[in-house]
Amino acid sequence: MKPNHKGRAQIFENPVLERLTRTHIALPIFIFIAISVGLIYYGITYGFIDVLEAVGLFFLGWVIFSLMEYAAHRFIFHMDTDTAVKARIQYTFHGNHHEYPKDKERLAMPPIVSVLIASLLFFVFKLIFGQFVFGILAGVLFGYALYLWVHYAVHAYAPPKNFLKTLWIHHSIHHYKDPDVAYGVSSPLWDYLLGTMPKRAK
Repeated sequence: MKPNHKGRAQIFENPVLERLTRTHIALPIFIFIAISVGLIYYGITYGFIDVLEAVGLFFLGWVIFSLMEYAAHRFIFHMDTDTAVKARIQYTFHGNHHEYPKDKERLAMPPIVSVLIASLLFFVFKLIFGQFVFGILAGVLFGYALYLWVHYAVHAYAPPKNFLKTLWIHHSIHHYKDPDVAYGVSSPLWDYLLGTMPKRAK
């Protein structure tokens, strides 16, 4: 799919649904940082976790998010489009972003959807981790907020002249050279570990 740097895709004919697919990036970032802070505060205040546990669990959650980010991007957003239904789903979730990578209002999942997913994750993680959910989910949601900022920055701004430039290069390779590599956006960690790093030019 050839990228188009002007305009945006129309995903739904219904104008209300179509509007819900767009959001200013600051809104979800604020929401998920606030929820992350709130989870830590609640967990410590009510004795579910102590401060040391909160720090460790927060970083564990951040690592868990980085794997979730990679897996979702690789296996859901870039699913095989061998049927019309799968092609439609893939385009709605992510294909439109590859076609219009500079559409700043579609660089984040609609908040109404992401808040529902975060709520579901709370109950799933509560079953798995028990009271440690307050620290782990805080790290996951902070990781998501950071991912949103990085993803927005690499599409909206010129790359910085420092070590962070590698994130711009990494994501640009995914968009403009090979969509089957460089799935990590906020970190190339899992691309290194799972063999999807771009091949270096000779």
